[in-house]
Amino acid sequence: MSPQGSITRRLLHRICTVGAVLSVALVAPAVQSAGAASSVTLYASPSGAGSACSASAPCSLPGAQSAVRTQLAANGSADVSVLLADGTYHLSSTWTLGAADSGTAGHPVVWKAAAGAHPVISGASQVTGWTQLGSSGVWSAPVPTTSNSRQLYVGGHEAPIAQASPSSLGFRGSWTGSSTGYSISGDQAAMAWFGSLTASQVAGVEFDYPGGNGPWTESRCRVASFSASAGTLKMSQPCWTDVTARASFAQGSGGLPSMSTGTMPALVENAQTLLGSGQWFLDGAGGTLYYKPSAGQQMSSLDVELPHLESLVRGAGTLAAPLHDITFSGLQFSYATWNAPSTSSGFADVQSNLRMTGANNQSMCNFSTPAGSCPWGSLTQPLANVAFSASKNVTLTGDRFAELGGAGLSVMYGSANTLIQGNEFTDIASTAILLGCTYDPLPTDSSEAAGIKQNCTPDASAVSGDTIGGNEILTGTTVSDDLIHHIGTDYSSASGITLLFSQHTTITRNNLYDLPYTGITAGVVQGHVDQASTPQNSTNINSSNTISDNILHNYLSVRSDGGAVYVEGHQAQYVYQSDGTTIDPVQTLAKGLQVTGNVAYGGPTTNFTYYDDAGSEWVNWQGNVAFGAGASAQGGCSPTGHFWITGNYFSANTQSYPCAQPVDTHASGNTTIPATPKPADLPSALLSAAGAGSGSFAPVLQVSPSIFYVSPTANATQVLLAGEGFGPSTPVYIGSTQVSNVTHLSSGFMIVPIPAGTSAGQISVTPQLPGTTRLNDTDSSITYSGFSYQSGRTYGDYQSDVHYATANGSTASLTFTGTGIQVYGEQFTDQGNIGISIDGGTQQTVSTLPSDGARHANVAVYTSGTLSSGTHHIVVTKLSGQYSTLDGFTTHTG
Repeated sequence: MSPQGSITRRLLHRICTVGAVLSVALVAPAVQSAGAASSVTLYASPSGAGSACSASAPCSLPGAQSAVRTQLAANGSADVSVLLADGTYHLSSTWTLGAADSGTAGHPVVWKAAAGAHPVISGASQVTGWTQLGSSGVWSAPVPTTSNSRQLYVGGHEAPIAQASPSSLGFRGSWTGSSTGYSISGDQAAMAWFGSLTASQVAGVEFDYPGGNGPWTESRCRVASFSASAGTLKMSQPCWTDVTARASFAQGSGGLPSMSTGTMPALVENAQTLLGSGQWFLDGAGGTLYYKPSAGQQMSSLDVELPHLESLVRGAGTLAAPLHDITFSGLQFSYATWNAPSTSSGFADVQSNLRMTGANNQSMCNFSTPAGSCPWGSLTQPLANVAFSASKNVTLTGDRFAELGGAGLSVMYGSANTLIQGNEFTDIASTAILLGCTYDPLPTDSSEAAGIKQNCTPDASAVSGDTIGGNEILTGTTVSDDLIHHIGTDYSSASGITLLFSQHTTITRNNLYDLPYTGITAGVVQGHVDQASTPQNSTNINSSNTISDNILHNYLSVRSDGGAVYVEGHQAQYVYQSDGTTIDPVQTLAKGLQVTGNVAYGGPTTNFTYYDDAGSEWVNWQGNVAFGAGASAQGGCSPTGHFWITGNYFSANTQSYPCAQPVDTHASGNTTIPATPKPADLPSALLSAAGAGSGSFAPVLQVSPSIFYVSPTANATQVLLAGEGFGPSTPVYIGSTQVSNVTHLSSGFMIVPIPAGTSAGQISVTPQLPGTTRLNDTDSSITYSGFSYQSGRTYGDYQSDVHYATANGSTASLTFTGTGIQVYGEQFTDQGNIGISIDGGTQQTVSTLPSDGARHANVAVYTSGTLSSGTHHIVVTKLSGQYSTLDGFTTHTG
């Protein structure tokens, strides 16, 4: 199986209206004048109480919501704003909004951060009362016995759960699989380890299978029980069957691969005995949380947040009475979990975090024997911690979605005119933005109504009176000027943005990077029984959607067989000529998927950068860029066809269809560019139009500037820089000298003049101190023993490469002249300790484990003290961990 611009005048009017609302004075008593709506400003704070909701006596968040409803009931056309003071709003229950919380057309209710404030809406409780357990390095703290979470946040970042690889536990791997689990009788280490656990502890152990159901997947299943007498592990059902014995189906353009029952897990997780540095374990029934601090962490100074909510914010109306006209601005939504993967259903991954949770023929409809559930492709999608359904005219702008255990944000079930603009999505376990529902490809089919209500809404009983039809179609969603990075942290098959079934969706001018899998996916799985020979097996309502002017880079960093933009299934409603039977190609393409003006780079393992895969049809690939594009810039496996590929700038080939040819393709006016393009190879206007802030909207959220690509410097007078966080005033340095006459193109591109002899390593957005020299890991002065070379990892490595070792005792050594040195490498959970010895002195032990559980590339993992001026020799030795990574050195001469 192959896995997989501009805002309308109406939306511009909405943005202007929101801007006017947000400019209301901080102290604004209700004023009523002829022809004008009254204006009311309410106030909330984390410590708020009462019902005054004034600047001097702010309310709690629930109190402010009650006051808003009172104002709306008294005057439904009032301009009502709530200013949230700084601090963390720890929710005891889901913040739920419905029709009663709605504004009116042109007068939205606005929930906004107060000036200078950064309010955090949290679904966690701070854990205190830590006690060290002897000399083990492990600390414990009391928590409620109802605690249940797959995430823990330490110091504002997700910490990894207790885990280890089978090899590090001494497991031999001589396991045999069956329909119920494993026989491990031949592995004495595994027998002893599982034998040391109680039955309830065994039932908490989780196995992780990266690539188990195809290289685009990462499935997870719990162990159900261990039998010492039989030497067997029984795996949880239905997860085990859904992972290892998926039903096959006919007329498919690609299967849903089953994993071999004998596959060893890559990680064993969630047992207290596995606790390693920076890891945690929750004994919910025992009311105890355990944490083992990383080197340098002090428990007394750590903020530890344990989520207790899965649904953090839920805006849900009905089709007859939607939530409408409401704005959220400047808020942060954080610290929520998603516990479904811990159940017996596990995480039987199919694609893009869609999974099986029931029978092994789930979603296969009449294409399998016996028939599976309909409609085709009705897989279970991840829970979104912030979710809107049956809503209209909802605006989210300048918000942060961070440290979340499910998907960040979802919009579905008849929602219309949602504006998601200028937000940041980061440190999210699943996908950032999920648009649509797997159960509603054809809401006009009355037989699907019950399934839609059950699976596309948070409460089927609440919408039981809804009549399902065209009114249920997701329409008019705009996602623009957002920053999406470092997502899929727990479920690596996550795409940055997942678009299911919708009409008039616009995804434009977003920056997506540091992604484990695909950047933007449209129509996941739904096309897999369609192809050129069987184009109409599974139809849908998709029409008039646009993916334009986005910057996508450093994707597919963990999984493979995906792309920057990935498409499946029907993407247009057919328009017929006057004879009623012949499709009008011009008008149908106009209703198809428009993929235009996007810039993608840094996907060296990509098989298709712009991927029209199974059953995809009616796609306009126009004016896009792909460099460092892997095998092919455009193509796919068993699409239906009707593709136009025009005016693109690609460094790899197009129209690559290795499985089955599409009905038709139309390619013209495309330009072949180098894999490492220089400024003259790409139109500046195209680069200037891409990415957040390239239109009329000025984002308020920005990331620190960083460089991800430098064009070749040899014989060049100027270079193209690609990266993030570039602004008109972003300085560029060659060594310690700031460069003049830099051309700022967009938030992701600059053109920089350089003098002769400049190397890529000298160019940066922070000045290099005089007397410092940065050596890449490929420098000829470095001597390696036991290290291997790897490039193109897409994590932000210096000059995009590293050396790494897996065997303890591997060394990297350097003789240098100077007064100090820094060792650069990576901090991640699969790293361990390294030894540092200078001039033959006593070896120092240095931990390269992260304090926050996140991956940090190109960081100084060791800095020496001041050395005597002269020649020195440093030896770096791998001591522990799965990997040790070296990204070079910086030497100091003053």
